[in-house]
Amino acid sequence: MSTAADAATGAAIAAVWRLESARIVASVTRLTRDLGLAEDAAQDALVAALEHWPREGLPDKPGAWLLTAARNKALDRLRHGKLSDTRLNELGLELEAREAMIVPDFVDGLDDARRQRQLGDDVLRLIFCSCHPVLSREARVALTLKLVAGLSTAEIARAFLQSEPTVAQRLVRAKKTLAGAGVPFDLPQGEALQERLAAVLEVVYLVFNEGYTATEGEDWLRTPLCDEALRLARMLTELVPTEPEVHGLAALLELQASRNGARVDAQGRPVLLMAQDRQRWDRLLIRRGLAALAQAQALAAPQPPGPYALQAEIAACHARAAQAQDTDWARILALYGELEERQPSPVIALNRVVALSMAQGPGVALHALQPLLADPVLARYPWLPSVHADLLQRLGRHGEARAELLRAATLTANVRERELLQARAAALDA
Repeated sequence: MSTAADAATGAAIAAVWRLESARIVASVTRLTRDLGLAEDAAQDALVAALEHWPREGLPDKPGAWLLTAARNKALDRLRHGKLSDTRLNELGLELEAREAMIVPDFVDGLDDARRQRQLGDDVLRLIFCSCHPVLSREARVALTLKLVAGLSTAEIARAFLQSEPTVAQRLVRAKKTLAGAGVPFDLPQGEALQERLAAVLEVVYLVFNEGYTATEGEDWLRTPLCDEALRLARMLTELVPTEPEVHGLAALLELQASRNGARVDAQGRPVLLMAQDRQRWDRLLIRRGLAALAQAQALAAPQPPGPYALQAEIAACHARAAQAQDTDWARILALYGELEERQPSPVIALNRVVALSMAQGPGVALHALQPLLADPVLARYPWLPSVHADLLQRLGRHGEARAELLRAATLTANVRERELLQARAAALDA
């Protein structure tokens, strides 16, 4: 096979894996009740695909192929383990019985209600399992990003602004802890559900963010991740219908996702918010988002809205502006101030600086940015020098702005983002 054909097959395998890996791990976990085993079996299936597909061609139903391979790899691992013959036979029969129900959904490639319930519930169970309180918050989020979002250890490390070895050790310990605790692969009920809900919401939020602006790779926007997070958020509103922040998160994701059609051009290059064609924003998603926001606010009253609802209100300010110049930046600035009080974070503080620059000018914002420029947490965060460059450019300090844009370009691992920053720097040269 030619090098070009090999590359095309490799790209196809990577695409299928990104789409199906979470569902495969979740489905095998449901059947084996062993998360570590399921992840290993899924990886074995991926290796098998890398061996067979370049020689034999892509199967008609690649998701089904991977799921069946993962199921068989799981049985092989159990056969070579210490599981009793009786239990192995029982598990084998159980897998056989369930396969008839599971595989056709992958084979048909349908996005119908039955497939959504079956596989979606499995992914939701996987998230709740990964967010068990036996793990630390950092371990819960890292493990779920690995299993559900399919992020690499390096991507997770960048998301946490931590070193790769630290995150790798955290992931290994998390899986061992879950196995040792015998955490069941079920949706929790009552207090147990409430205990894990905040971590689950955070993970769904982070999965969406990785899709909305990918940490690395050649695509700035990973739509399947956005869609998966949005679907999980909608499922959570049905699972916990009286929790305001569940509706707040759903509102935020609906409103953010409404812009996706305008966030890249025909060549896949990023189009920033203020330059987007708002006619391409999805009006149905905006209506859904505003309705979910109203529900979150009604459920929270008379208490103030939570952090997700506050972010949804910010997104709603953009959604309601027919043109960029109509944006109510004073309201957005006030909302960021409230959000920073509720949930202090250097990233939120940086976003508030952006709103401050739009509401009161770049000079005021540049002064407010100074403490963040010295914050070690943001030392390798590319949007910090990018924001700094924007303020300097608006103040006519083009040489300094260019240097900051080039520094931001060295900090990002996303090809499209790097190209955007380099193009902005080149424009200042001109």
